[in-house]
Amino acid sequence: MEALGDRLKLMVKVFRRECHRVFHSERTTVHGADGMLMLLQLAMAEVSKQHAGEFKVALSDVLMAWKHLLLDKLHLQPPNFARLENYDLIREAYESSLKRSNTVDLVDVLSMYKQLRLGDSDPGEPVSPIQLFEFLLGNADVSELPDSSVPSTPSRKSCPCSSQVKMAVRRVFCSYLNLLVNAKNNMAAALTLDVPGRALGRQAFTELKHAARNGNTSLFLAATSFVRAVQLGGKGYAPAEADPLRKHVKGLTDFVQFLDNLQDVLGEVPDPSECAARLLTAIRAALVKGRGGEDAVHAAAEEATAELKEQICLLHRLQQRAADGSGSGISPARPKAYAVNHCTAYGGRDTVKVLMALLDEEALAPPCRNKADLLSEDQPVLGGAEGTCVLALFRSPEVSTGRSPEPLKNRVQSRLDLLKPKAKERGIRSQFACTYKDEEMPLSRVLEFPSASQVPTCIHPAPRHRTPPAPEEESRSDVEETTKATSAAERPNQEPGGVRRGAALGSRSGNLGAAPGRVDKAVPRGQRGGDKRKQTDSDRRGGSENEPPGKKPLACVSVRAPGKKVVKAPSRKKLIAGQGKLTSFFRL
Repeated sequence: MEALGDRLKLMVKVFRRECHRVFHSERTTVHGADGMLMLLQLAMAEVSKQHAGEFKVALSDVLMAWKHLLLDKLHLQPPNFARLENYDLIREAYESSLKRSNTVDLVDVLSMYKQLRLGDSDPGEPVSPIQLFEFLLGNADVSELPDSSVPSTPSRKSCPCSSQVKMAVRRVFCSYLNLLVNAKNNMAAALTLDVPGRALGRQAFTELKHAARNGNTSLFLAATSFVRAVQLGGKGYAPAEADPLRKHVKGLTDFVQFLDNLQDVLGEVPDPSECAARLLTAIRAALVKGRGGEDAVHAAAEEATAELKEQICLLHRLQQRAADGSGSGISPARPKAYAVNHCTAYGGRDTVKVLMALLDEEALAPPCRNKADLLSEDQPVLGGAEGTCVLALFRSPEVSTGRSPEPLKNRVQSRLDLLKPKAKERGIRSQFACTYKDEEMPLSRVLEFPSASQVPTCIHPAPRHRTPPAPEEESRSDVEETTKATSAAERPNQEPGGVRRGAALGSRSGNLGAAPGRVDKAVPRGQRGGDKRKQTDSDRRGGSENEPPGKKPLACVSVRAPGKKVVKAPSRKKLIAGQGKLTSFFRL
């Protein structure tokens, strides 16, 4: 059985050398037995969700479908073989997953070997289908390939550096290296998205998966595109505010930045051994950050780093020895023509060849003996709040349970409580409470005053409208005013200005002949007729003396002077600018 491992390596070596003839990408990676089984589990869960509505599958069904798939792809199916239900849909989902991830499995490598080998230099059939079938099922013992798996049950507590923790940590190391080689590998992106913890749980992974499906791209490229749009996108190219990935921008930025740092190391360090050592050291530092020396993950990371460094150094020496002879035998990862930094692109070619050889050997590793350690949801927690189970990670958080989440009575009662009017809590209001919009005026005030601006703010009533006097009353008042002016002019001790002053006061107060009380004593008895006229006018109007008089039409006052008769209008006090508006404001 020792020759089986060498023949498997030869088969993969020929495929790697000639894969550019059948694939557009030279960085197509190979899935081993464990990777094929995990992809099959996801495909069956997806088909179960489409038909049964639940993203789950039993372990026994996965193992039965695994045997069916191998027999079908290797053309070993007997005539009386019973087919599984929905097997065609499961096979289609499995093949589409391989195609989207730019990956192939070992059965595809064997089927393409015949058309890729070069004449007599390569053997005709290094591995038969029966031998490959036994190897993938785990029945063939290959001693020269590393096997660190120990049979255990998933319910057993993980002791420090247990086999399950070792397998999970080594898978994370290889997944990071796989993303550096093949950015379309969705399985590698799923295993490294939240390891170490970046607050990218199932909700973030589901939203990233939907974004990748809508954009027809891979998970890692969808995350990179979103982060680049956030960092470099202008006003018209930045993601929308309603984008669900906006909630996880910090975790996605950390994930993409970590891979960018690994890419920088890959392009800047020319020596493959030194470059791989720096890559593994960076991954180990991220995994053991915040963990003590006695932690199981810390011990497993240290052990995996030492083993991978030793394996990479051995592969580098073998490639150098083959290059000195007749060539490397491995198709190099040629840089793209549109690469901006050609030095960086060419500088990492040797390291990429070594990494691809390392990943090919990992694909040829014997499968895990206990499938429950690989497929069960009881996986070790390497980062974040959840384990590394791929099935639980790909399952959407909104899982349909088939029954109502809450009894109907409780839902109806909660709806009625929402419809009940709630009493407003009146707290302490400020002096600007009148400006609050939630405060409504009482109905009585709304009916009495249609507009809030019409509410009276002054206690004094508005002046009443006065009807103009009759012509007889106007002639009588003119005669009385003429008589008063004549008597005032005949007095030798009174100045002519007093007449104008008295007329002005009379026009404002309604008392044409009377001055203030002290002046009234000096006026002769015959000049007090104005008081009687004032009383007569107030009785005719029906008002009281305290009411403010209305506006009177201006009356001409005739002053008889020696020599000629002069008719003058009574003087009116002029208002300053703005006084009229202020008066109207305070009267309202």
